Amino acid sequence: MNDAPLDPLIALRPWEAPEVTSWGRLPMNAVDRRAGAVSLDGDWRFQLLPAPDAPPGEVWSSAYVPGVWTMQGTDDLPRYLNIRMPFAEFPPQVPAANPTGVYERAVDVPAEWAGRRIVLQVGAAESVLLVHVDGRPVGISKDSHLAAEFDLTPVLRPGERSEMGVPPAEGWGRATLRLTVVKWSDASHIEDQDHWWHGGITRSVLLYARDPLHLADVAVRARRDGDLRVDCRVRDTGGALPEGWYVSGELDGHLLTQDTEFDRANAEDERVSDFLGEARLRTAVPDVRTWSAETPELYGLTVRLHRADGTVADTSHHRIGFRDVEISGRDLLVNGERVFIRGVNRHDFHPLTGRTVSYDDMRADLVLLKRFGFNAIRTAHYPNDPSLYDLADELGFYVVDEADLESHDHAHEIAGDPRYLGAFVDRVARMVLRDKNHPSVIIWSLGNESDYGANHDAAAGWVRRHDPARRPVQYEGAAKLGWADPDLASDIACPMYAPLQECLAHAMSGTQTKPLIQCEYSHAMGNSNGTLADHWEAIEATPGLQGGFIWEFWDHGILQRVNDGRPAGRGGAGLYDNGVAAPGHRWAYGGDFGESDHDGAFIADGVVFPDRTPKPVMFEHREIAAPVRIECYRHEGIVLGNHQHFRGLDWLSGEWELSLADGGTLTAPAELPDLRPGETAAVPLPFELPEDGGEAWLTLRVTTAGDEAWAPRGTVVCLPQVRLRAAEPVRHTPVTNRPVEVDEDGLLVHPLLAAAPTLSLWRAPTDNDELGGMAGRWRDWGLDAPTRKVVAVRRDPGRVAVVADHLCPGGTVRHEQVFTAVEGGLLVEESAELPEALDDVARVGSVFETVAGLNLLEWFGQGPWESYPDRGAGAPVGHHGLPVDELFTPYLRPQESGGRHGVRRFTLSAPDATGLAVRLDRPCQVSVTRHRAADLASAAHHDELVPRAGCVVHLDAAHRGLGTASCGPDTFASYLVAAGVHRWSWTLRVL
Repeated sequence: MNDAPLDPLIALRPWEAPEVTSWGRLPMNAVDRRAGAVSLDGDWRFQLLPAPDAPPGEVWSSAYVPGVWTMQGTDDLPRYLNIRMPFAEFPPQVPAANPTGVYERAVDVPAEWAGRRIVLQVGAAESVLLVHVDGRPVGISKDSHLAAEFDLTPVLRPGERSEMGVPPAEGWGRATLRLTVVKWSDASHIEDQDHWWHGGITRSVLLYARDPLHLADVAVRARRDGDLRVDCRVRDTGGALPEGWYVSGELDGHLLTQDTEFDRANAEDERVSDFLGEARLRTAVPDVRTWSAETPELYGLTVRLHRADGTVADTSHHRIGFRDVEISGRDLLVNGERVFIRGVNRHDFHPLTGRTVSYDDMRADLVLLKRFGFNAIRTAHYPNDPSLYDLADELGFYVVDEADLESHDHAHEIAGDPRYLGAFVDRVARMVLRDKNHPSVIIWSLGNESDYGANHDAAAGWVRRHDPARRPVQYEGAAKLGWADPDLASDIACPMYAPLQECLAHAMSGTQTKPLIQCEYSHAMGNSNGTLADHWEAIEATPGLQGGFIWEFWDHGILQRVNDGRPAGRGGAGLYDNGVAAPGHRWAYGGDFGESDHDGAFIADGVVFPDRTPKPVMFEHREIAAPVRIECYRHEGIVLGNHQHFRGLDWLSGEWELSLADGGTLTAPAELPDLRPGETAAVPLPFELPEDGGEAWLTLRVTTAGDEAWAPRGTVVCLPQVRLRAAEPVRHTPVTNRPVEVDEDGLLVHPLLAAAPTLSLWRAPTDNDELGGMAGRWRDWGLDAPTRKVVAVRRDPGRVAVVADHLCPGGTVRHEQVFTAVEGGLLVEESAELPEALDDVARVGSVFETVAGLNLLEWFGQGPWESYPDRGAGAPVGHHGLPVDELFTPYLRPQESGGRHGVRRFTLSAPDATGLAVRLDRPCQVSVTRHRAADLASAAHHDELVPRAGCVVHLDAAHRGLGTASCGPDTFASYLVAAGVHRWSWTLRVL
């Protein structure tokens, strides 16, 4: 029998007590203490216990802090679920089997810290943190994504010997710090976000010392007119404040003044406290440089707390921006301007460390987003690492700061549960207290997918009373009850995946009262984000619509060793490139760690791969967000427009490029006109068009004129394009004395084809196809394996016609091919008649396979990156070339990929320049890959694919749009492949 006294923190069982949000934790504030702190990051002694009340054993391993134990070799592995909780217990209960990490290390305290206030800061712990020093309880914290601070002064003394008996180094004190992290808790039920479940200490641990007289909080209000107000709160750990203390401040060397009117009003209203000091500083900045996402101008603010003798007790540094955020009618305004929100949802994520990210990681994230035209981030679905907000201030992003609240599996039960009231208010309030001084934060979000109840209203009320800048509050769960309802907690109509027609109807209804900015509107799972350009064409043309946030930034694939199924962890550095894992590794998603209950590849839904390689949709977004655009082509020249909100075009350089159908390309410098936001101007045509050049396209290559904080000089910003001349009709001259050879099945025989061209109605289903139900319907129709039955073969000199029926359970498709020998090659004319029952198929076109050795594709059409009928705005028409293996897009779950839309002609060649050439009668969807659709459809990961020796080539008369039906609307009707007769033709020749 163990007679040891029960640990009071364990006795409280805080992991099943939603009313307990913290104990011994200091109030959150906006005073950054990272500078000068002692880092406790590194290897800690570690044990993983089966439950929080299990006693630690004698055997310790090690774990790196910050980090999650699920990625550091323990048997508790990552697990992915979107909505469902990973255990059956109802809130606030959790399983008895509850992984609990115990972290322990010795802490050396400088002797010069004697008499000072010593504070421990744990950047984040998932999900309940218990703190002990030398076995003495210090405190408790919940909220897996905000820091917890504890005053260690009462339990930590410089120069003392620790209970472990370790003598201190000279001039130092040493103590043993234990951080216990409980994985499952009542808080897990309100942290049910769409990402991996982990456990551990995910952000840095710091120890810092300050004077007992200290700045408890600093609140900044910096308006676009240059008015600056700084409100300071002062406390003393001794209790009563000393007489004569005061606060001073300076802004880039300019002294702020004491707001004596504020002091007088407080005195008259009897608002002067013995233990809480309040002071206000003010100034007015002439000719202020305002902050926006386009012009992220920052000023350095220093606030000092002085004792009566003038010596400095405490100092706080801030980088602030002068800007206003307000809602006027149905418009969200930044500095008085209606801005478009070109946003993305972002998790803290890394494929080797899970939820732990470094400053360099975050900077790389934002630099990449900036280069591809994004100007806004929603911190889905919790406050991100503090450095992210510093970077957003510096680089220029509008931030929707979202509280760590999602109760998706038990949403409506918890939204009004009074046991969780404190947690709702606590999490929202602490976020606001931490982040309120960041100019990048323009909107507060009350969380995500947690229904709507009194707990939300309570949190919203706290924000509206506290925030000095009066920023709008949003919450999708409230907004969905009525986009125009003024009595709900959301100041913004922020739906998820609302069909575009519904958004347009609302904006034109006359009843709209709030800005409509979708918190999620395009789901980036696999080969997706169809109709993105259509959405933005409507948004930019419709007052009341202001944009939205794509879901999401990352594919959350964890680098996994194939041999043992374990996360590669930090040892996996360098084992991936260009979106592809090294041999012996793969990007793991739900189910890959042996869990039976999971949500599969739904975690792979980002605009970048797990290594931050951009997916093709990023190039689409870059053109949609282009700051300078070609408005139209007139005979007298090109009309250019500035589509920014605050900036001119002087930061950009340009170059004209003319692409001609005959293969010629001309370039010339472009002088961009001096345009203010919203202005247009005509510029002369830079080239005289050749008379016999056929189709001609003019591209303006826009790059940075100098170094930007997010891009070096010469970085491509956008590639706007206009067609100057249409294509000429293709004419063919038959050659009747050259035979056309087909086999006994009516299939073309050609020396460069390993498999003859046949009808194709099927594609390897995309994630949208599968989750949207289309793929199941196509399989039911039998489009993946029709039975071909030759009906007739008619032979004439230099010409063969073949009619074949393709028999499917969904109906019979009649396919006709006419092969005609023409000058320079072979003309193939085809038609396919789809019965009415087949009213939405994947594609209609030809598929053939080449002989081995043809490794280079060169084409005239859209490119160079992947494009599809409803996702082609970002791929300019021109002359492009890539090795065949680089045409493939490595989506985490293999699927249809690598297509190029609007192709006019192409060649497939070997290193010796031999090969074949194809010319299409009109621009078509073309894909060239090493895999047949059946191979892609049957594989779960790329390591399961075996490439073919030859190339599989698809020529599509019609190809279905991608849409975003995995979570959101499908593609538009105009991008569907309908029943009826489809015709196409192409010529094949030998190089």
